[in-house]
Amino acid sequence: MTGDGPGPCVILITGVMAAGKSTVAQLLAESLPRAVHVRGDVFRRMIVSGRAEMTPDEAEEARRQLDLRQRISAQVADAYADDGWTAVVQDIVLGEDLPRYVDRVRTRPLHVVVLAPSPETVREREEARGKTGYGAWTVEAFDAYLRSGTPRIGMWLDTSGQTPEETVSAILDGLRG
Repeated sequence: MTGDGPGPCVILITGVMAAGKSTVAQLLAESLPRAVHVRGDVFRRMIVSGRAEMTPDEAEEARRQLDLRQRISAQVADAYADDGWTAVVQDIVLGEDLPRYVDRVRTRPLHVVVLAPSPETVREREEARGKTGYGAWTVEAFDAYLRSGTPRIGMWLDTSGQTPEETVSAILDGLRG
């Protein structure tokens, strides 16, 4: 990391719904001198008709669309990094999707940051925000999937007691270390 930022690279911010990914990714990008915020959910919302939402049973079409969204976000992140930007990608990339995503991103360095607040904290954040993400999922089931089904790649942060600014500071410290 140079004095003014990590330079051209990709930083993936992932975690469960309501973990703080959007807020942290935006603040992180704003704190860097030349950065973009690649929001994975934008690619999901681009599907106007025929969109299949992910549910705990992982319907085949929903899985295909999630895979497409992750492939596109990796390509977009690489394109920005190729042009000299720090690409801060924010999306839910868990389980076996995480090593697959790491393999899809060509840019190195690639930094993976997993936000892993406690289920209690996630529940409080979910209740406080304007959108509802969980639907058919439960906070506990999604948290269990994160903790037991996701390979320990990158920096894992328990952000339960942190403000978004403190989380960004921890990420920047980890990038320097």
